[in-house]
Amino acid sequence: MMTSNDIPLAARPIDRAAHHRTDTVWLDQALRADNVLIFLCKEGLPFVATSGDSLVWLGPEALKLQADTRSLFLGKDKAGAPVFALDLGPDFELAGSLIEGLGAFEDMRAAAAALPAMQANLAATARSLLEWHRTHAYCAACGAISNIFEAGWKRVCSSCSREHFPRTDPVAIMLAYKDDHCLLGRQANWPAGFWSALAGFVEAGETIEQAATRELEEEAGIKADPARAEYLFCQPWPFPSSLMVGILVEADTMEISVDQTELEAARWISRTEARQVLAGTHPDIYCPPPMAVAHHILKAWAERDN
Repeated sequence: MMTSNDIPLAARPIDRAAHHRTDTVWLDQALRADNVLIFLCKEGLPFVATSGDSLVWLGPEALKLQADTRSLFLGKDKAGAPVFALDLGPDFELAGSLIEGLGAFEDMRAAAAALPAMQANLAATARSLLEWHRTHAYCAACGAISNIFEAGWKRVCSSCSREHFPRTDPVAIMLAYKDDHCLLGRQANWPAGFWSALAGFVEAGETIEQAATRELEEEAGIKADPARAEYLFCQPWPFPSSLMVGILVEADTMEISVDQTELEAARWISRTEARQVLAGTHPDIYCPPPMAVAHHILKAWAERDN
């Protein structure tokens, strides 16, 4: 049985060693230690080896790449080596640098699909944190500049001292089913033939199950009882920083009424068709790749006997 520990971008995380985040002396020494492991990011893009199957790992020499960089302490590996992500500014030029020829700054989705599980998790974590810092430089309480603390895991306002922490937005991603059929939807801007599970953000005062059934009715007109929703697994999704919570929910109705502002279309497919979709043999539907939690939700339902 698959759990969240098996899901791409969530699998095989390192020890976050959060107790070190407030120790500035330890962090400074760790960043310059001989055994430090540093990977690079630039504008949310991880620096991936030319082979495409690994991040480029550097030691303290990474600090020589650019004078003004932002480092994030992500934890320790099994051998106890400290792991950092180093954010290079937008003006950094790969050509002529110390790392020219070692790799390239790759699109996160493409990179994560090829990276080993632990590295994909690290890259996703770094992207989420860096995007948060990029968009939350000012205090939400008074508007003053906030500064980075605790190795990238907190910001503190320079004026009112309000503390701010990275946000994670919960998203219910649900596959509705009725008897031997499940519901897929598609948005107008998706490639032809691409269908997926429905999804929506959890609102204030809602449970995951309530959000799943509300979104299901709003987007496709399908009614369901949140009490019959079944949690499967979840996945951190760094675009920019969501937690995709996989849900199966038994539908009460099958009559579709699509909200065109949300979806272009929705359709019921049989379990046999779902297995064809996953195998890549369906005549006109293909689904998200294995990197996405939607793929595994469909797979979990399709592999059941009833």
